[in-house]
Amino acid sequence: MNPITIFSLFFGSMVSGMPVAFAIMMASFVYFIFSSEVPRQIFVQRMVAGVDSFTTLAVPFFVLAGTAMARGGIAARLFGLADALVGHMKGGLGHVNVLNSVFIGGMCGSANADAAIDCKTLVPVMVRHGYSRSFSAAITAASGIIAAIIPPSLGFVIYALIAEVSIGRMFVGGILPGLMIAGALMGVVAWVSRKRGYGGIRRKRASWREIARYAKESMWALFMPVLLIGGLRLGVFTPTELGAIAALYALFVGIFVYKEIKGHEILGVLVEASLATCVIMFIIAAASAMSYVITWENIPQKIIEQTLAITEKKVIVLLLINGAFLILGCLFESLSLMIILTPLLAPVMQRLGVDLVHFGVVLTINVAIGGITPPVGTILYTVCGITRIPVSEFAKDILPFLAALLLVL
Repeated sequence: MNPITIFSLFFGSMVSGMPVAFAIMMASFVYFIFSSEVPRQIFVQRMVAGVDSFTTLAVPFFVLAGTAMARGGIAARLFGLADALVGHMKGGLGHVNVLNSVFIGGMCGSANADAAIDCKTLVPVMVRHGYSRSFSAAITAASGIIAAIIPPSLGFVIYALIAEVSIGRMFVGGILPGLMIAGALMGVVAWVSRKRGYGGIRRKRASWREIARYAKESMWALFMPVLLIGGLRLGVFTPTELGAIAALYALFVGIFVYKEIKGHEILGVLVEASLATCVIMFIIAAASAMSYVITWENIPQKIIEQTLAITEKKVIVLLLINGAFLILGCLFESLSLMIILTPLLAPVMQRLGVDLVHFGVVLTINVAIGGITPPVGTILYTVCGITRIPVSEFAKDILPFLAALLLVL
């Protein structure tokens, strides 16, 4: 069966509003039904094999860790530390928003979770201090991208599983780009704050004693990324084992240290993490069947041949792929885009000599930027839904932040 028909069916289903997992599954199912060369039972076998592995267990564990840390009371403590560090600067609450995302990004690893936390905690405070609601929402959405880059990024975990690269190397590779994004966003906050007269939340810089006090209160939360990166880089844990330890650590901190998760709320945390895991694993299972179609039709090899016919310069290829991802990221949900395109493009990058860790970081930033871009940006609608502002107002204030993100990219 012609693969162009299959991909047309897939993208058409996505554009029509069909959930991504069902769009992938339907396109793959049609291929296996009408193909005379591939046994139909392979469709089910590939879906099961896609999630039936020890390494894939890392996904639910990291999701549970992120959910527990998001519900475990770290936001208020990290807000105090961020305020002590940058609250005295021009546009202080905007800087606190960005720095808080750096801290929380190291805890939950989800851009949507980070944006939701900041929408509920920081946006009301910013509005009370004279910041416009649209600007507050824009900086919250833009800084939420940091959580997709700073370890433990769930996107990095999924990319590493699909591309078969080290999760530890992906985590380390995301630190510097995440900090660069934070610096660029804080630069935009300072520029906008000077134009609009947004002052600092503090009259003077916090003393070292005050900073030390807030750091001590946040110590348990801040230890999470140290545990993750250190455990992987030193070879103490496998990624799956580390995910389990991170989940247990997050639950321990939330229940026994910060005491924000009560006994009757534990089941709710587990249910929330389970629902999020089901969505992700369903997409991975469907994408595994699609990956078989891609491999059977030799699509990566055909892409390599066509790419090399145009140019053999990897910089130009990366720029072309970046442009394509930015456009696709505006139209499709970021996680599904990564799951579908990674098996297509990873062989191309290997053939051109591009490091797959570098490509994974670039890919993750690309699809994360798509998350704050209309019409399908998931972070965009998370923020606009919680803050109750029209997308049109949000779009005006997000433009300077988009420019800064593209500059970093």
